[in-house]
Amino acid sequence: MIRVVLADDEKLIRSGWATMLSLHDDIEVTAEAADGRAAVAAGAGADVVLMDIRMPGMDGLAATRELAHRSPGTRVIVVTTFESDQLVWGALRAGAAGYVLKRSPAGELVEAVRLVHRRDAVLFPGALRRIAAPHAGSARQRGPVVELTPRELDVLRHVALGLNNAEIASALHVTRETVKTHVGNVLDKLGARDRTQAAVLAYELGLVSSGLAEVGHRFSAEMIM
Repeated sequence: MIRVVLADDEKLIRSGWATMLSLHDDIEVTAEAADGRAAVAAGAGADVVLMDIRMPGMDGLAATRELAHRSPGTRVIVVTTFESDQLVWGALRAGAAGYVLKRSPAGELVEAVRLVHRRDAVLFPGALRRIAAPHAGSARQRGPVVELTPRELDVLRHVALGLNNAEIASALHVTRETVKTHVGNVLDKLGARDRTQAAVLAYELGLVSSGLAEVGHRFSAEMIM
C-alpha cells in the first residue's frame, strides 16, 4: 500500500485528489495539509507527498527541502498550476522526485505516485533536458563523480537522458539486472535519493553533452516506434 499525504491550501483541490486516489486499491491517503509546515509534519514517514508550491507560511519548495532532510524515504511530487522551467528546476533541486501540472489527466497523477514510489523518474526526457540545459555545468565540485567507474558514468549519463533500465540495457548491450546494479551503485556513490536527483547532478556537473542528448532523443524515439 502506498501511503500518500496531500498538501494544498485549497480544500477543494485536496478533496479532488483524495477522491481520485481512493479509487485505487494500492493507494491510501493518510493525511492532508493546508500549508508547508503541516505538510512536513504529516509527510514525515509517508511514502509520497503531493505538494503544491504556493502555500501560506512555508511554501512547497521549502517544505520539499525540509522533508528531504527529515524523511529521506519520502518522495515528493510537486503538483502546481505554474508551468515554469525555473520552478521545475527549483523543485528538483529541493529534492522533489517529480513535477506534475494540476491540469494533467487524473491517470497521469496516479501513475506519477506509483512511479516515484518505485524510485523511477516522472519527468519526460525532453522536458528534463529542456529545463536542465541552462544549468548544465553550473556545479564545479566533481568529487563524487571521480569515484564512479567508466561504466557507471555511462549509466548515469543515460539516466540523465531519461532512459529507463530496459532502454539503458539495450543501448549499452547489457542485461537489465546489470543496469539495476549500476544504478544502485551510482545513487550510493553520489548520495542521490533517486534517479531524478542523480540526473540533476549529472546536468549540473556537465556530464551530459548536447551530442549525447541528441543520441538519447533519437534512441528514445526508436524505442517508442
